[in-house]
Amino acid sequence: MDATLLITILIVFGALLFDFINGFHDTANAIATSVSTKALKPRQAVVLAAVMNFVGALTFTGVAKTITSDIIDPFTLQNGSVIILAALLSAIIWNMLTWYYGIPSSSSHAIIGSIVGAAIAASGLFIIDFNGFFKIIQSLFLTPILAFVIGYIVYSLFKVVFRNQSLMKSNNRFRRYQIITAAFQSYTHGTNDAQKAMGIITLALIANNYHHSLDIPFWVQFSCALAMGLGTSVGGWRIIKTVGNKIMKIRPVNGVAADLSSAGIILGATLFHLPVSTTHVISSSILGVGSSHRKKGVNWGTAQMMVITWVITLPASAILAGIIYYLVNIFL
Repeated sequence: MDATLLITILIVFGALLFDFINGFHDTANAIATSVSTKALKPRQAVVLAAVMNFVGALTFTGVAKTITSDIIDPFTLQNGSVIILAALLSAIIWNMLTWYYGIPSSSSHAIIGSIVGAAIAASGLFIIDFNGFFKIIQSLFLTPILAFVIGYIVYSLFKVVFRNQSLMKSNNRFRRYQIITAAFQSYTHGTNDAQKAMGIITLALIANNYHHSLDIPFWVQFSCALAMGLGTSVGGWRIIKTVGNKIMKIRPVNGVAADLSSAGIILGATLFHLPVSTTHVISSSILGVGSSHRKKGVNWGTAQMMVITWVITLPASAILAGIIYYLVNIFL
């Protein structure tokens, strides 16, 4: 078998594995609130999330095109196969480490940092398209802040609108609403996160002359959607425990407010073709809701841990990818 074809196959497999891991790593965030409030049983939540992620992933391709073209130029990339393979290995390793320790880290930060690190290791700093890269970085860092603010505002509005209703009636009603918001949350997750693997595969196809445009082939879109859906079906209970319980004690009304806030931001980013960290958007919206509900009820220690991970993931994954690039280059 031709060496280029073999490496391309490895990249496709690695990207689908990354999407599968992303499914059980990040999608746990989308259903954490509905599971913690018992709006959905864990198995029901996982099945719902898997289906909605699959549907969401088949809906859009704009984010995938951003990943394909806005960090490095796929049409002029030298040694592209090794760069992409190293980036995938780095992102997968980082995701597995943070999953094992139950830390809601960002798969988006991991894969983008890894691409940058491997590319710089291969060709130096100026291989990076800094205009596109900084646009992506801005969206990654600003959307969690926006999620916090919107979560705070939405729950503040809920407190005004439903102030005269009994707690029990409100909770029972919002527990039913949470089924809808969890489905919407999972759908928006699929519209954004599944596209990152689509972009990686298309980047590899272009770099190796198997594809000649930024359009995402349907087989790539379908296989990534399927991989994420299957990964979601495995579940991510460690992350669910952190997001659903360790940030704050979530009641159904809190969950609905957080779901609506974060899902709206994720879908908006998708429409603007911007990759975002669904993990950090969802966690930040919960923090915003918690702050509006009762500041002392928020576990700020868990929030601090997530912020630290938010900051270090990009540089850590970039360094790891650079090391892996040199190692892979030795053996290929």
